[in-house]
Amino acid sequence: MKVEVDGATLHVEVDGDGDGGEGKPGLLLWPPGRCTMRAWDHLVERLAERFRVVRIDPRGFGQSTPTADPDSQYTFVQYAQDACDVLDHLGIERCHVWSQSWGSRPAMVFCAYHPERVISAALYAANTDKADVPAQREGTKRAAELRRQQGIEPTPVPAGIMDHRDPDAAARATQGLLGFELKPMVPKLTMPVLIGTGDHDPNLVSSRVIAATAPNAKLVELLCCGHNGMLEHPELALETFLRFHDELGT
Repeated sequence: MKVEVDGATLHVEVDGDGDGGEGKPGLLLWPPGRCTMRAWDHLVERLAERFRVVRIDPRGFGQSTPTADPDSQYTFVQYAQDACDVLDHLGIERCHVWSQSWGSRPAMVFCAYHPERVISAALYAANTDKADVPAQREGTKRAAELRRQQGIEPTPVPAGIMDHRDPDAAARATQGLLGFELKPMVPKLTMPVLIGTGDHDPNLVSSRVIAATAPNAKLVELLCCGHNGMLEHPELALETFLRFHDELGT
């Protein structure tokens, strides 16, 4: 579906029955960097058995279109407000959150700015520092080799995860978010928080700090995973996420 938000047109998909207040609880998914909502395709069917799953292509990404203003709209605060507006459109007052890698940045802002909308948050590969992309790639490569040695079959990457109707807008959107200071967000994450980060992901250093600083957070190291656990080892990523919700009684 298309949802008009402050001049932008957001592409939204919803899977699962019920709504955020009755039936299945809402679950808002935030994708990894420069990826569309298609990044979650391989997990949505199983998530929809338990949640009403909401996916949004952030403005400038995937099939969403930005406003005519090329720069000022690309902020984490704007993305957080867009998520609130989409939830309002769907009649979901409160939801759970699951994010991966870059997506954990706007997810943190959403949770910090709008805690009344959030029941719990699973922030995978959470990082408040500057990303070390070469180290992320190297860690992901090492983790893949370890999984191969253990006989863990690689999972095909979902189709369309990098298909943007406007690649230039997607690139501008990512670059426009580099200067936001995330560390002040962490103490405001008062809901139950799961930090799920690969044991070969350099983000693990920052993830440990976040887990120690957020009031109600815990860290789980995803074994034999690099920077994108839900794409590299989806069975482990999903198992860890669902165990967290079992503990919450979701």
